[in-house]
Amino acid sequence: MIHVSGNVIDSETRCTHYHSELDIIAIKFYCCDTYFPCYQCHEESGCGDHKVWPTERFDEKAVLCGCCGHELMINEYLGCNSKCPSCGAGFNPGCQLHRELYFE
Repeated sequence: MIHVSGNVIDSETRCTHYHSELDIIAIKFYCCDTYFPCYQCHEESGCGDHKVWPTERFDEKAVLCGCCGHELMINEYLGCNSKCPSCGAGFNPGCQLHRELYFE
């Protein structure tokens, strides 16, 4: 089982900031190699060295489905049409609005 840091409120990686039915992913932050449910949880952790994933590393696993525990490569996540390719659970399409906070 992969540990998710931050203000996690349930077993599907929802946090105090984002907790709708579709808020079930966690993202491994490039700067600290740690999974968090959202950028706000990461900021609150005190990492202090925020860096986004560079395009040339989009073939690495950095997104976790909170429903089934499947780790997705960044390219896989960005092309999945807001659904887990492993279990079919829906992801929040609004996460695309924060893409630049995670990925180059």
